[in-house]
Amino acid sequence: MPLSIARPDTILVLDFGGQYCHLIARRIREFHVYSEILPGDVDLEDIMKLRGRMVVKGIILSGGPASVYDPGAPRPKPDILEAGVPVLGICYGHQLLAQMLGGYVARGTKAEYGVAVARILKPVGVLEGLGPRERVWMSHMDLVAELPEGFEVLAETDTCPIAAFRDPSGRFYGLQWHPEVVHTENGVKMLENFVFNVCGCTPNWSMEDFIPKAIQEIRSIVGSGKAVIALSGGIDSSTAAVLSSKALGDRLHAIFIDTGLMREGEVEYVREVFSKMLPNLHVVDASREFFEALKGVRDPEAKRRIIGETFIRVFERIAKKVGAEYLIQGTIYPDRIESGFRKFSDKIKTHHNVAGLPSKMEFKAIVEPLRDLYKDEVREVARRLGLPEQIVHRQPFPGPGLAVRVIGEVTPEKVRILRRVDAIVREEIEKSGLWKGLWQYFAVLLDVKTTGIKGDKRAYGYVVAVRAVESREAMTASFAKLPWDLLERLATRITNEVPEVVRVVYDITHKPPATIEWE
Repeated sequence: MPLSIARPDTILVLDFGGQYCHLIARRIREFHVYSEILPGDVDLEDIMKLRGRMVVKGIILSGGPASVYDPGAPRPKPDILEAGVPVLGICYGHQLLAQMLGGYVARGTKAEYGVAVARILKPVGVLEGLGPRERVWMSHMDLVAELPEGFEVLAETDTCPIAAFRDPSGRFYGLQWHPEVVHTENGVKMLENFVFNVCGCTPNWSMEDFIPKAIQEIRSIVGSGKAVIALSGGIDSSTAAVLSSKALGDRLHAIFIDTGLMREGEVEYVREVFSKMLPNLHVVDASREFFEALKGVRDPEAKRRIIGETFIRVFERIAKKVGAEYLIQGTIYPDRIESGFRKFSDKIKTHHNVAGLPSKMEFKAIVEPLRDLYKDEVREVARRLGLPEQIVHRQPFPGPGLAVRVIGEVTPEKVRILRRVDAIVREEIEKSGLWKGLWQYFAVLLDVKTTGIKGDKRAYGYVVAVRAVESREAMTASFAKLPWDLLERLATRITNEVPEVVRVVYDITHKPPATIEWE
């Protein structure tokens, strides 16, 4: 990524597979300090080589899904601690750091997931300026039971007696919680303390305009050839499509596949908006093909793989017709991280356009210009490209569409029911004016029926779950505390206007432990 000066002050993040790893780098870049992510087992020699283009001022060891006692658990090279710069361990990195320096990590007997209250015993270093009690976000099983000689405890929780520590020189710090997520109320302050007070960084980096860099990348890969882009109408694929159109002109063919799994009015919306913005827009009705492929399938991972493969086969057919050899996608970073693409990461769910893709494809290459961006960064790019605000602020919609919001087997009837319910949820929330503060709001059709009463008669119908969340980047999310009268209107309209539904429930689970989508 282009740098504003030749050798910016830099914090390196060593990646041990934690789903929040890139969030750490993001938070640091927001301070106008450069941050780069490296594999957790990077050699010190490779870090030294970076000093020709950056001034490494500190290292952060990320969290991760492993236990330090797992066979083959990821570990940094021991000489990393001899790099001569401050080191901060977060969660799994906190445990690794303590163990590598001579402490003892105990196997946990009670997991700690979610918000906890940390008692700050010594507000120094990374914890400088914090109050005696801080709300923090925990996600761990193991814990540091004994510190290396001379180290001091900085904070504790009810279940974690060593929740934060430092060494006597103030060069090594460990935090059992995640300061990078929004649920840790003063997490930004903790990272600022490490970056500026402990590491002594100067805010001398800024990201240059992303657009010309991405345009050049697309042109360098596609060359003089043609490309097709998967257009869904959502913010990611829309931004990628307009970006690619600027790079390739009429050599780009945008393909919108009507899978039969779209929201109400989606096909008409795409025709109206994008026929004016893109030179070659193809709307393909492949709904019968998708429903046939999904017949009898209940497992969500199988659904995503089937949808991914069906998508590709349709794209290949259209690409042959137009003579295109490249596929462009609007894949963004959360898609890739949840699909477990990194060396030490755990697969949370397959995304149809990442790990859901078939192993054999007829394209020369897949181009993903937005692959390292988060949703809010994509929105910034969209604004720079001049996309309408209605697209910039459009809530995320899963690539597999309503297929992953129908729990169990996907049938045309279930999708018809959910499509109408989803429209009601969107209408009421948007009419209330609350949508601007929400990341996502939608309905899920459960694979269960319950007894109800309609018109003084027994009714036996579906259960619908309503989900609304607040988030900054989709890596974590909090359920939205919607007003009771709004929830009542939703339940009343859904059960009155959709005869097949007799019960409405509201999902009050954060991410984690849940994901935003149900499947």
